[in-house]
Amino acid sequence: MTSPEPEQQRPDRTDTEEAAPLRVAVIGSGPAGVYTADALTRQRRVPVRIDVLDRLYTPYGLVRHGVAPDHTKIKGVARALRRILEHPDVDFVGGVEFGTDLTRADLARSHHAVVYATGASVDRRMGVPGEDLAGSVAATDFVNWYCGHPDSAVERFVLDAEEVAVVGAGNVALDVARILVKTADELRHTDIPQPVLDVLARSRVRTVHVLARRGPLQAKFTAPELRDLLELPGVDVVVRPEQVDIDPARVGTGDPATRSVSRAARTNLKLLRECAERTPEGRPRRVEFHFWSRPEEVLGEDRVSGLRVERTRLDDQGRLEGTGEHTVLEVGMVLRSVGYAGVPLSGVPFDENGRTVPQRDGRVLDEHGDAVPGDYVAGWIKRGATGVIGTNKSDAAGTVRSLLSDADALRSALPEPVELTEVLADRGLTVGDYEGWLRIDEAEGRLAAELERGERVKLGGWEAHRRALGED
Repeated sequence: MTSPEPEQQRPDRTDTEEAAPLRVAVIGSGPAGVYTADALTRQRRVPVRIDVLDRLYTPYGLVRHGVAPDHTKIKGVARALRRILEHPDVDFVGGVEFGTDLTRADLARSHHAVVYATGASVDRRMGVPGEDLAGSVAATDFVNWYCGHPDSAVERFVLDAEEVAVVGAGNVALDVARILVKTADELRHTDIPQPVLDVLARSRVRTVHVLARRGPLQAKFTAPELRDLLELPGVDVVVRPEQVDIDPARVGTGDPATRSVSRAARTNLKLLRECAERTPEGRPRRVEFHFWSRPEEVLGEDRVSGLRVERTRLDDQGRLEGTGEHTVLEVGMVLRSVGYAGVPLSGVPFDENGRTVPQRDGRVLDEHGDAVPGDYVAGWIKRGATGVIGTNKSDAAGTVRSLLSDADALRSALPEPVELTEVLADRGLTVGDYEGWLRIDEAEGRLAAELERGERVKLGGWEAHRRALGED
């Protein structure tokens, strides 16, 4: 994304139109949070003032730190989100962590309502022996690393293993596999931080094994993601013919492995069958798909030396079961990508089983199933890690409808809110703002020009962000 021209920067906010706007704090500046602000500002029935708070100095959540750097079209969503944050009734407040820097009691002084849009920030575990060995890590950690998340140190990965297992059959798993087998030259045009690109250039990875517990028709990755992988130059993608030997005419009928199949799965099957017919050409890097394979144990003494895998199948009821047939993949790193989970928020009800905030129509529910006054939720922390970026728009709109219908009661509960700046001052906090984000944005554009690497190269680490903000 190019740095905005001066006339595109956020206009000053005024209060001349309405004397008593409904004040809403949104926790999280990813798509769910920003689309919540968008839904609030698009309506005209209730005047609003919105503060979008984030732990990071940079907005956009997973669009910035989750979308693969070579998916430049998807990352273009940030341009639409930017326009929302530049609305005169929206403020971005960065560098403030809910539950640590600010509590719900603090925000009860300054806002009529709080919308939690914190996403699902941790990976689910495989639950197998050896999972905590060195070299066995969450895909989230690897994604954060190559996306330049400030929490992730460049030393986190050295990529000294020649063979790697990626456990999972979703889009994130394919993203991870693709980044591992692409060359540094192929990634130079992206916004990957330069130190990370240097590590990728030295990578010893030559083979990536992608494991799916179920079959090709149950895989969750999309056809565009699969095509991106299949079309990589310099990479042999290997699919075992017997694992995709499914008559397309049988799909949707018959045994549990072929019934209840989506149109997207049919497209995936077609692409995988075509790939299975190709003869590997001995290209420098290789991706091997292993369907009907689940991890049983991560092997090794001090670090990963292999992955023990059991072959699986579906029983007559469509439930996954092991066959008792085992193999060992001699890999030096295991990346698990078996789903995302939400984390509890301080003072907010949480469903440990679903890893979400309990809610009804976007209203947070307490342990008795009653709505918590002034508390709302949107995005993955509301519904679980499902859907695409655009799904958050309709999800946020539903939450906003509930919030606006409660507007009168919310105002009555807090007739005279104080300014957020007063709350921040009372807590002794110095925070970032939208103009600070623009300084980071501009610094990343300058770095890209210096390195001759396209439109943006991300700054890596908290210190680099603080220098761009002028704090150091």
